[in-house]
Amino acid sequence: MSELIGPLHLLPACLMAAAATAAAVTDIGSRRIPNALVLAAFLSGFAANAYVGGADGLWRAAAGAGLAMVVYFPLFVLRGMGAGDVKLMMALGALAGPRAWFWVFVAAAVSGAAAGVALALARGRLRATLINTGFIVRQLLSFRHPGVSREELSVHSPQALRLPHGVAIAIGAWAVALLSMFA
Repeated sequence: MSELIGPLHLLPACLMAAAATAAAVTDIGSRRIPNALVLAAFLSGFAANAYVGGADGLWRAAAGAGLAMVVYFPLFVLRGMGAGDVKLMMALGALAGPRAWFWVFVAAAVSGAAAGVALALARGRLRATLINTGFIVRQLLSFRHPGVSREELSVHSPQALRLPHGVAIAIGAWAVALLSMFA
């Protein structure tokens, strides 16, 4: 499994799990992820990877943060994600490096989707959620912004069905950290 995830040393893995946990707790409580937490995690990603890998570790941290930005920033621009989620994923990318971060992303996407379906079912909005998902895909394939014509698709809308994405991110971070330590 470690060949699939890539090199993730114990120090960055533990820091990643700790930062993701703190972010999830604050995201649940206040629907915000503090900039101070994200900045500390981002800087510790560079420091920890430089400590364990020298110059290669610095490049790994930069590549992980860059990949996270390339994937998550468009979601923020489309109002599907908050800025705190983007910054948290960049910090986790700096800690994990690009290969391990990719698996954090996959695990976060799967756990977030499962939680979203559960929430939609619990609120009696599964049909509307599936219709909105199809609408989003059609709009994006036509190079149109989905949130412009349907306000409820914006993460900032009071009508939106929202989840604290920091929790899904923490699940992904913990999964990758544990797999990298015990696989």
